[in-house]
Amino acid sequence: MAIYMPVNASFIRHASVWVDDAWGFMAGWNFFLYEAILIPFEISALNLVIRFWSDSVPVGAICAACIVTYGWYGEAEFWLSWGKILLMGIVFSFTFITMVGGNPKHDAYGFRYWNNPGPFAEYLSGGAMGRWKGFLSALWAASFAIVGPEYMAMVAGEAKLPRITVKRAFKAVYIRFGVFFIGGALCVGIVLPYNDQTLIANQGSGTGAASPYVIAMQNLGVNGLPHLVNALLVTSIYSAGDAYVYCASRTLHGLASDGHAPAFLKKCTKKGVPIYCLMITMLFPFLSLLQLSNGAYVVLSWLVNIVTAGGIIDYIIICVNYIFFWRACKAQGVNRREFSYYAYFQPWSTVFALCFEICVVVCYGYVNFMPGSFDISSFFTHYAMVFAAIILFFFWKIYKRTKFVKPHEADLVWDRPAIERYELTTLDQDTGFWRELIEIIGLKKKMSEGEAVSF
Repeated sequence: MAIYMPVNASFIRHASVWVDDAWGFMAGWNFFLYEAILIPFEISALNLVIRFWSDSVPVGAICAACIVTYGWYGEAEFWLSWGKILLMGIVFSFTFITMVGGNPKHDAYGFRYWNNPGPFAEYLSGGAMGRWKGFLSALWAASFAIVGPEYMAMVAGEAKLPRITVKRAFKAVYIRFGVFFIGGALCVGIVLPYNDQTLIANQGSGTGAASPYVIAMQNLGVNGLPHLVNALLVTSIYSAGDAYVYCASRTLHGLASDGHAPAFLKKCTKKGVPIYCLMITMLFPFLSLLQLSNGAYVVLSWLVNIVTAGGIIDYIIICVNYIFFWRACKAQGVNRREFSYYAYFQPWSTVFALCFEICVVVCYGYVNFMPGSFDISSFFTHYAMVFAAIILFFFWKIYKRTKFVKPHEADLVWDRPAIERYELTTLDQDTGFWRELIEIIGLKKKMSEGEAVSF
């Protein structure tokens, strides 16, 4: 959908045009709240990691530092991205080198921890049920961590030659998931068992000492590297928080532009910064000050619960968007096989994903329904975003008396003429990733003359 109709805030605007304006209203506000609440989460995580070195750093100072440095978003993000790549390189290299015996203890532990204690940890209870609950706990954590495609869709309207560049970017998602997410998870299971006594003792401690990589390095006697990893974690966390400020403020501005938020939020500075949207967004970092009374670990858990539900709702929205889009294509005789990016096994793969995501978000806080386990703060943090989404949808539907878009009435033309006109007349060229990287480091003139390597 993002490649067929590459517009700004794509899945939010797709929801309004192809499903229901109330669905788009809910999608926009859910995504804004999701992004905005991630800001105090990252500040809390930053405080947790910094306390690896010292407990004397004030929480308020970290919150203030994150607020005042927003203006350097673009420049900071460019350099901090290299820190993320370096961090993943260190993690993968450390895992491989140490597992084959390249460590001070000369212990070639290999895949030892996959057999003892094994892959499944018991959680809340023993036996098979305990292992099943352990799997569910890991599923919730993965639902929080594994995100990305929706961000590329959000900026599709700003990309040069979107049907080429965005298509290539989406294909790279499979590599990202396979290498960074799955590979990173495998590395954690290789370097440290889930029953490691140091890990268990540090759970809830609210410091970077609870990191499995840091514990593994300390267990193997690798000195110095834990400090480097922690420093790179600081840069990665700051980078993520910086990006969330940018996305949240731009999403709120988009809501105002579409009439889903007050009109005064459309005002921008001469540099294009949505000033009032930014001011509202920068109120959310102060939620991180909850750490002062409840502790970083507790607040982090609350925020994780809230934003995980918000992220799952985003994917539910996208699935519903696609089902309506598929129905519209079929009703209007549009051949999807002619699209530059064609999805197989549709609509059944989307129906499966939709049902699965609904089950996940409904069962997300199942612990609260176990006998004697109900906790008001846990229930609220698990289901606040779910209730908010339902309220937002029905509020706008009743207030504006909106109707679901019928398949034969869906606007599949929309911005396509303008997009096709741009692609036919633009002088922009698709340089490709490697060529653009070489130009960045100062070889632009040489590459433009067609010398050296063909990309």
